[in-house]
Amino acid sequence: MSTFIAKKDEIERNWVLVDAKDKVLGRLAADVASILRGKTKPTYTPHTDVGDFVVIINAEKVVLTGRKLEQKTYYRHSGYMGGLKSRTARQLMEKNPEEIIRHAVKGMLPKNSLGRSMFKKLKVYAGEAHPHEAQQPKEINL
Repeated sequence: MSTFIAKKDEIERNWVLVDAKDKVLGRLAADVASILRGKTKPTYTPHTDVGDFVVIINAEKVVLTGRKLEQKTYYRHSGYMGGLKSRTARQLMEKNPEEIIRHAVKGMLPKNSLGRSMFKKLKVYAGEAHPHEAQQPKEINL
């Protein structure tokens, strides 16, 4: 018996719709990262991108446990001296709630070119509406 290796032209990609309403951020991000990697498929191959496209709606209604809204800090740097900017999770939720989910999922993907290509298949929207009805995403409960 030989090991199965998925080839690029044999990969079948599906579209998955995930509702983030009242879901805990870390658990949601872990499940979405495994779908993006393709670990939920029997054709999973570690060195090939076999994952599905994921559309997340209601990003503004995701839940952070404990006191993370006030204590968790997100940093970014402009590249210039003294250019370190920081925001709390509450400030980021008010201004750009999609970015919190993107940040959490990106941290759970591989840190290489394969992880960057997987991350491009993630689509996050703050509200109910999304422009991917033509792809007929299948809604799943995580």
